[in-house]
Amino acid sequence: MDSRARRATLAAGFLGLALVPVVALVANQPFYLDLFRRIMIFAIAAVSLDLILGFGGMVSFGHAAYLGLGAYAVAIPAFYGIDSGLVQWTLAMALSGAVALVIGAVSLRTSGVSFIMITLAFAQMLYYLGISITAWGADDGMRLARRSQFGLLDLTNPYAFYYVVLGVLVALLWLGHQLIHARFGTVVRAARSNEARMQAIGFSTFRYKLAAFVIAGAVCGLAGALLANQTEYLTPSYMHWTRSGDIMVMVILGGMGTLFGPVLGAIALLLLEDLLSAWTVHWQVVLGPLLVLVVLYGRGGLYGLLAGGDRRG
Repeated sequence: MDSRARRATLAAGFLGLALVPVVALVANQPFYLDLFRRIMIFAIAAVSLDLILGFGGMVSFGHAAYLGLGAYAVAIPAFYGIDSGLVQWTLAMALSGAVALVIGAVSLRTSGVSFIMITLAFAQMLYYLGISITAWGADDGMRLARRSQFGLLDLTNPYAFYYVVLGVLVALLWLGHQLIHARFGTVVRAARSNEARMQAIGFSTFRYKLAAFVIAGAVCGLAGALLANQTEYLTPSYMHWTRSGDIMVMVILGGMGTLFGPVLGAIALLLLEDLLSAWTVHWQVVLGPLLVLVVLYGRGGLYGLLAGGDRRG
């Protein structure tokens, strides 16, 4: 598929996402709004992971920690009567980015399996911290007292909230494209290929990789803020390593090192999960082999199949 046809296909896909509320309204099926809103929220989290995994080669197995931190940054202020979305979402990104700065500063001094295990260990530490704080629900979690408030923009309106999430996803993809094709993204990608050479010509690869790590954490924190508003309930399980695995599967399934691949991966994984779970309680037995087949025979994931081997995106 040439680049023009690929762009047309992607545009049609986003047009389809934009028309979901219309279809839901006509068919009187509000469930579609919840399903595709959840898909787009996890797509945002998957794109943020792909920034460091696909482009930077940093296999973070604790990325869900930022998802949980972003959710708590919404729920805890709301619990104490602070329901301003500007305050909550800014706090979600700032807190997640600050934690990513600490985790990245430690983990990026290692590589390979050590890097994976350190990111996993930090995420599990935050998970066990979450289940130990009884004032905020501990293992039972806590309900969101009220969705984030943005003045005239009412997130309790499911259609308004849907288009907010869609707008965030589109803005993230545009900003991600600008970032990846700027000098910053070039250095991050080059460091993945040959970090020693990049250091030899004068680039501080550690700083570039750390900056990418912080950006990815902050964006995933925003996804967590959206997820808390979506479910109106959160538990420490948002930060569990299995959730990090789900996000990583979305990236790998859709295609690492692309921007649109993780979106396709999130759509495919969550739709399959929804359809197969309605068919059988043992839906993982069916999903597992399908994922293996895509990884083995779909070079570059779903986006690679769409692009015909051209992984640019």
